[in-house]
Amino acid sequence: MPFAFRLEAQSHGARAGTLVTDHGEIPTPVFMPVGTQGTVKGTTVDGIRASGARILLGNAYHLTVRPGVELIERAGGLHGFMGWDGAILTDSGGYQVFSLASLRRVSDDGVRIRSHIDGSLLTFTPESVIEAQARIGADILMSFDYFGAIPCDRGEAERSVRLTTEWAKRGRDVYGARFTRGDYEQVVFGIVQGAEHADLRRRSVEEIAALDFPGYAIGGLSVGESKAETGEITERVTSALPADRPRYLMGMGTPVDLVDGVARGVDMFDCVLPTRNGRNGTVFTRDGKLMLRNAAHARDLSPLDVACECTTCRRHSRAYLRHLFLAGEMLGPILATQHNLYFYAETMRDARAAIVRGDFDAWRRAFVERFTRGTGEAPDANEENRRRTS
Repeated sequence: MPFAFRLEAQSHGARAGTLVTDHGEIPTPVFMPVGTQGTVKGTTVDGIRASGARILLGNAYHLTVRPGVELIERAGGLHGFMGWDGAILTDSGGYQVFSLASLRRVSDDGVRIRSHIDGSLLTFTPESVIEAQARIGADILMSFDYFGAIPCDRGEAERSVRLTTEWAKRGRDVYGARFTRGDYEQVVFGIVQGAEHADLRRRSVEEIAALDFPGYAIGGLSVGESKAETGEITERVTSALPADRPRYLMGMGTPVDLVDGVARGVDMFDCVLPTRNGRNGTVFTRDGKLMLRNAAHARDLSPLDVACECTTCRRHSRAYLRHLFLAGEMLGPILATQHNLYFYAETMRDARAAIVRGDFDAWRRAFVERFTRGTGEAPDANEENRRRTS
């Protein structure tokens, strides 16, 4: 079945739709668990599936460095290598170029970067990055992009837009924006850059949209900017992107960040927050964050979230999870991660249902008020995403 995006309902700026891929249909808005190195940390493929996820994210840089594209291709692509039958989106490695700035040199041709594993010198070009993702076997491949932190010097932001556009065209020209290898279709998404500069974001949208990709991503966010800046830039970009294509906000964020992104017309999200926080003993609930090591949970036999239907909440108490973390048992991070992934997926399912009903704004206000009241303040994903390569 050819890749497609069906827009099915709108509630003000929020959108409900369906991504159609050869590895299944994915209702949107959707959160994609991050499986950077061919694994979503702290859970199994069955655990990913149990969370409700139907698409996950891999990373071309990490998978190229280790274990290598050749082995993954021989195993039947990343689907076969990790035993996942859902859809896969691969990040091109642009974030690693940003985060490993001390190890790389950027030119118009591409990037030369030292491996963070063994220090060997690697060369990534727009063409080689697309070829690697195609061999890895992703359903959705991301164009190679270049960006800096916010605030960003205007000259550097202009360079980012220029290189991102040139690289997107060169990457698209390898196989086209959509192509078939083996028995399923693969498509390429373009990425919008421009930092905090409104005119450069507008220019980037125009240039990337002119290349007619099947979908578009908003890049260069969650890199140090305020939440207000994130929201303003996101809304500015989504309002200018083609309405009939999916929109992906890269590396975002907390549950509140996701809900705010949905309100601004975003369809797809990814972030390391639910898995990283789960491994460290922090879980997300409708009433905010819980720090499982806190003494307040020592004798609390209630579930993490009474309304949650995940396997962790159905079977285990806060007291039990606290015991596992204090005892250093690996089951603690696994159960916490499983809950967080389910909660993120459930938040997107609830948002979609509200969009279809036509009362998303009211649902959003209630969700944000309850979550932030329980947390004390909305958590910030920026620091987490700066360490995304770990």
